[in-house]
Amino acid sequence: QVQLVESGGGLVQAGGSLRLSCAASGRTFSPYAMGWFRQAPGKEREFVAAIRGSGGNTDYADSVKGRFTISRDNAKNTLYLQMNSLKPEDTAVYYCAAGYSSRPTDYWGQGTQVTVSS
Repeated sequence: QVQLVESGGGLVQAGGSLRLSCAASGRTFSPYAMGWFRQAPGKEREFVAAIRGSGGNTDYADSVKGRFTISRDNAKNTLYLQMNSLKPEDTAVYYCAAGYSSRPTDYWGQGTQVTVSS
């Protein structure tokens, strides 16, 4: 089992930035692909970004390309999502995920709320 705990969400004005963190525990962190997903009210959960175990390959949803950056520190068992140029449509609960697929969904955190005001 892998336990995931997100932090760093909050309220920010449009155009602002936030950095989300996801602390992993329970198993060795580095073999897993890690990802971020989000769910807005009344909508399905959607993919945001993912990164392979080595940290070399990243993948982004078109809606966040050029604005969000995913990274990981395997020594600290921590995943990050740097979010810049935030828009009101980025408002959602953001979830950290881990697993073996390129867009992993095997393990989930509890989520952290991000609210972007216009």
